[in-house]
Amino acid sequence: MAQSAAPTTGAPAFTPISAKAIAPWAVFFGILMLVLLYFVGAEQGATALISGEGVHEWVHDGRHLLGFPCH
Repeated sequence: MAQSAAPTTGAPAFTPISAKAIAPWAVFFGILMLVLLYFVGAEQGATALISGEGVHEWVHDGRHLLGFPCH
């Protein structure tokens, strides 16, 4: 059985995304990652913003997985 080549007409054209379009999303996710890193690495320590042990218990395993000591 002979195979025919796929037609090249009608193929979707991929347009590159400019850095100007990506920049706001990169800043947003960068800030989000810094906040997440703070809560996993430093919250419930000397710089605690939230009182109690709730945040500590929620991020406890992630804290150890990333190498942050907590006790």
